[in-house]
Amino acid sequence: MKILVTGAGGFVGKNLVQTLYNIRDGKDRTRPGIRVEEVFEFDLDTPADLLDSYCARADFVFHLAGVNRPENPEEFMAGNFGFTSTLLETLKRHGNACPVMLSSSIQATLIGRYGQSDYGKSKLAGEELLLSYGEQTGAPALVYRFSNLFGKWCRPNYNSVVATFCHNIARDLPITVSDPAVELELTYIDDLLQELLDALEGKAHACDYDGLGIVPNPQGRYRYVPVSFRVTLGQIVHLLETFKAQPKTLMMPEIPEDSFEKRLYSTYLSYLPADKIAVPLKMNINELGSFTELIRTRNNGQFSVNVSKPGMIKGQHWHHSKWEFFMVVSGEGLIRQRRIGSGEVLEFRVSGEEIQAVHMLPGYTHDIINLSDTRDLVTFMWANECFDNQRPDTYREVVQ
Repeated sequence: MKILVTGAGGFVGKNLVQTLYNIRDGKDRTRPGIRVEEVFEFDLDTPADLLDSYCARADFVFHLAGVNRPENPEEFMAGNFGFTSTLLETLKRHGNACPVMLSSSIQATLIGRYGQSDYGKSKLAGEELLLSYGEQTGAPALVYRFSNLFGKWCRPNYNSVVATFCHNIARDLPITVSDPAVELELTYIDDLLQELLDALEGKAHACDYDGLGIVPNPQGRYRYVPVSFRVTLGQIVHLLETFKAQPKTLMMPEIPEDSFEKRLYSTYLSYLPADKIAVPLKMNINELGSFTELIRTRNNGQFSVNVSKPGMIKGQHWHHSKWEFFMVVSGEGLIRQRRIGSGEVLEFRVSGEEIQAVHMLPGYTHDIINLSDTRDLVTFMWANECFDNQRPDTYREVVQ
């Protein structure tokens, strides 16, 4: 399949093109029903005469090109209607009735605050042009009305509040929130890409509109992305401030599977400047080695790394309720555990050559011995709760 992407240099275009290349090159095998032979990228700096060649050969068109913030309002119609007309006329001239997907906007409804939007009017004109073209030629016409999109590679300080907030907060720059209660409907770029791949497979989700609301309908006039989120500006800012604080607090924010929070965190990280990517951690160093907390969680304990110098013994304590996993990742050691009040000692030889997870049992005093005379012993640790100075649940007692 040969695929034409207009607006290939834009936010959605960049993400889509790279996704198509991954499929073409066999790096992404999640869509076995899609075979990509060529991707024709068309953008503002593409020689205009290539459009003719691309339209003659394309099996599918993703029409993402458009004007968002022109210097003159008249440019809306030229960019969003005029180029669409040129594209469709070129396809028609070559007798190419391949499917055409159009990136439109919820502003095309011309409802409420969008009622006098020149941008919305130009998008609506482009929609009607494509739908009429589909009726005339029999080409599948797929019109998507996007609201607020977010994700990696979106341009900050342009037309995405999420991109601007991520960029500025990551750089300690000010942001402006006029009303934290304002609610946005947000669509994540990866969810959008999955829908576009659905469209490529002939499985686009159809709908109609009731005002600004999407009404799923298999026979509907429009297409839509089935996954979206309604979130207030205040909630977005609160989450981003929490993400920003993580390197200092070590507390990992809650990011449930398939949640808005998980998508927003990935987006925020993509805007980190170079000096914020590597995070120094506090190493607690003594004659035995070092101990460093890595990550804390609210409900699932904490992660740490323990380094024991050659021949050293660390631990020699027990817990009432706290328990841990010890996982030696480098060196050779011996883990010993003895149930409090008992003389029986359990021993486990551990090595980075054969990594295993050893339960450190509640009610058992335990230690770990570096058996090497030359190499450090490196142990990755997980505890079921974060260490609390007020309630440490840690009591000194030797194993033997």
